[in-house]
Amino acid sequence: MALSLLLLKGNMENLIYISVLNKFKKAFILQDRWKLYLEGLGNTILIAIVAALIGTVIGVAFAMINYLNKKTGKLKILSKIANVYITIIRGTPVVLQLMILYFVVFASWDNGIMIGAITFGLNSGAYVAEIARAGFESVDDGQMEAGRSLGMSTWQTMWHIIIPQAVKNCLPPLFNEFITLVKETAIVGYVGIMDLGKVPGLVQSRTFEYLFPLLIAAIFYLVIVMILTKILHIIENKLAKSDRRNGGAGNGK
Repeated sequence: MALSLLLLKGNMENLIYISVLNKFKKAFILQDRWKLYLEGLGNTILIAIVAALIGTVIGVAFAMINYLNKKTGKLKILSKIANVYITIIRGTPVVLQLMILYFVVFASWDNGIMIGAITFGLNSGAYVAEIARAGFESVDDGQMEAGRSLGMSTWQTMWHIIIPQAVKNCLPPLFNEFITLVKETAIVGYVGIMDLGKVPGLVQSRTFEYLFPLLIAAIFYLVIVMILTKILHIIENKLAKSDRRNGGAGNGK
């Protein structure tokens, strides 16, 4: 009796293993479906990189405008425009922004990848603006005065003194924003853009199996995020070591 139970248990385990293996093959290997995941992953990374570049340019520009307006009071109109932009973008769901740009603003453009990148770039710009603003404000107020006392213009002081220090302060949160972008871009599949988040639906329509396509896509996302998080930790450790060296040098003086 005990032997029969053991054999039955062994057969059940084999059946489960075979079933899991077959479902994995259907979702990932058969008909070269792994190529769909790689194509989707490539598009996801492309959207995130382009969006990060757009968002960084917009965010840093608006943060500089707000910072200079606060220091000089000469950019009030531009500062109001920047604040309205930040309020609207941060106050509305990114999926609605995507739909507006995809179905209305760029309705005649057939490059969904770039539309997705522009959407997330505009969205990210509002958050980068707040990150960069915090970076600028973390620089001691005396730095601007010191630059001006050396005969530098406001823009020269920003470029040579303020920005280098601000970049160092806000680099980790900026990189973290990029990690967030990689995950958030999964919603571009709602408008038919082919990215990693869209692939499970395509595979399911052919295999009638949802679990394994979703798990495979989730694993891809997890691996990419873990790699990026590791890079972020390396950056943070190097910045911390640099701060300790500078602090030690300062104490030595």
